[in-house]
Amino acid sequence: MLGVRHIALRVRDIERSLDFYTRVMKMTVEWRPDAKNVYLTSGNDNLALHEIDTPYQAPTAALTPGLDHFGFIVSQPEEVDEWARDLESQGIKLVQQPKTHRDNARSIYFHDPDGNLIQLLYHPPIS
Repeated sequence: MLGVRHIALRVRDIERSLDFYTRVMKMTVEWRPDAKNVYLTSGNDNLALHEIDTPYQAPTAALTPGLDHFGFIVSQPEEVDEWARDLESQGIKLVQQPKTHRDNARSIYFHDPDGNLIQLLYHPPIS
């Protein structure tokens, strides 16, 4: 196994999410089979966005099983701070300011347009 390289997200507005992940997260479109589905990449991964037709329902409890967050890796700890400044300059609120963890990882957290929590992370073993 080579690790996690693919995530599929249900989104409410495909165009809004596509704009966020291409403009803000700097991903590129790999494949768009139809108007409600798009596959993105940053080079060695795959993020699928699938527009849902049913009304969105937020989880009823904060600690229900399921996705907590997902992360994007950067190669240097300084990049976390650069991303933080760039995101804030675009009006994206950080959930957590740049922080160095006990294992010398450094990260920030913020939300995508559908409320998915994203971690941008420098992680020494894999960065």
